[in-house]
Amino acid sequence: MFILSPDTVLNASALDIRWLPRRFLGLTAVWPRGGGVRLWARLIFEKEVLRYGLTLLPFVAAALIWRDYAVVIAQAPIPMLICIYLVESKLLRASEARRKTLVSDAEAEAGLDTLRARAKRLLSRIAARRGLTDGRLHLVIEQSDLLLLPPLTLVSVQAEEGPDLLALDAEERAMIADELFAPPLTERALQHIGLARRTGTHDLTFDPATVSAHARMAALMAAQQSEKGAASAG
Repeated sequence: MFILSPDTVLNASALDIRWLPRRFLGLTAVWPRGGGVRLWARLIFEKEVLRYGLTLLPFVAAALIWRDYAVVIAQAPIPMLICIYLVESKLLRASEARRKTLVSDAEAEAGLDTLRARAKRLLSRIAARRGLTDGRLHLVIEQSDLLLLPPLTLVSVQAEEGPDLLALDAEERAMIADELFAPPLTERALQHIGLARRTGTHDLTFDPATVSAHARMAALMAAQQSEKGAASAG
């Protein structure tokens, strides 16, 4: 999971928002600030040009081995296009028949209910911590449809006020990382639901005006405790 925020993205200018929900996957390149080799590799492999190049490597190898036929191989676009189509649609992605077997309707509905409950809980806590009282929040979850590879999930919190992508602090990012995906609704499980429903993006909204006074007080007390702890450590 890649949580999008100015502190987690190298090219923060790519996070500019003009409409909601703002989608990034397949439209805008976002590169992590850190994140580890696995995340970098997964983001790079999402680029179609790279995958096409890897798919066509056998043709390059054949041209190097059988040099007398190099020109013929290089001028054979139809086999190359067929190879790309087979890899992209049959190997990396789920076929139409496979999509229907990934998850049952009951499992999909249960998973989406769980997602909505978790999103509401997370957005409520974020709104309470920030003292927000108006302007709806959107938890936007985007997932790649490449089923053969490890799931790639981009998560952002977007506000209608602006509109803007919230600059999530470390505690808010930790909340999302710890609570958004846990069994039975893992990243892979949500990907299966998205593929079965042909939905790559989940936009979950929340109205900060519905946050209870008790939740706001609890958030305020937690913030004060955190400040005291930081002051003591200093």
